[in-house]
Amino acid sequence: MRNMPLKPIIIFSDLDGTLLDHETYSYAAASPALEKLKKKDIPLVLASSKTSAEIVDLRGELGFSHCPAIVENGAGVLEPEEAGGGTDDDSIHRRLIATLDSLPLRLREKFSGFSDWSAGEVASNTGLAPASATKAAARRYSEPGLWWGDEAEKAEFIALLAEKGVTAKQGGRYLTLSFGATKADRMHEITDRYSAGGKRPRTLALGDAPNDIEMLEAADMGVVVTNPHTRPLPELDGESIGRIVRTRKSGPEGWNEIVLRIIEELDDK
Repeated sequence: MRNMPLKPIIIFSDLDGTLLDHETYSYAAASPALEKLKKKDIPLVLASSKTSAEIVDLRGELGFSHCPAIVENGAGVLEPEEAGGGTDDDSIHRRLIATLDSLPLRLREKFSGFSDWSAGEVASNTGLAPASATKAAARRYSEPGLWWGDEAEKAEFIALLAEKGVTAKQGGRYLTLSFGATKADRMHEITDRYSAGGKRPRTLALGDAPNDIEMLEAADMGVVVTNPHTRPLPELDGESIGRIVRTRKSGPEGWNEIVLRIIEELDDK
């Protein structure tokens, strides 16, 4: 983990439903803001439940390969310029699945994770093309899946996993299991890398789902990006005083509008 040049601000962004359109996975509507970030050399740290294999090409396409990325909901980090999807060591993931399989069958069978699906089922359930689905299934640190039981069973499932050191985070679509470390934890670690001489950059975080809440509340500025396809997030800590705001437009359109506005406000100071 190498230190990075001191910057005035770092942007941490969720992908699906935030920077990427919920249905098309396109970031085209955010292109003006993305170009502005590159022009001003403002780091964009992608923070997603996606794997390193999924993020590495997108990060390069966006033009931010020089920035680290938070992968698998904070369970891991894809280092700057790291190619090929990062580490091949899947020992953490194998230990996670063993822990999951140790639960009572009546609960285990209510959770259907990526590791339970064939490549074709991953593609069908996620709506991804086969090649992209293969990358999504290349788990190293976490296990996303769908919960088929009721809320009481879900609470018991999560509690039993917690006793074994496994956390469960609900995203826009999937319940993701890991051995802890959140997007917020990684945001703090990465911000430390961009700090120097006792000075730290300001942090701006954008997200749309429950698994983004900790990151949004921990950032200096948080943005809840509207996603009409999911239940709105409850009022967050800091929202009443304006430290966290919500976009009018959804997905990458809202992302583009708010990021351009915040950059303009910083320029005026």
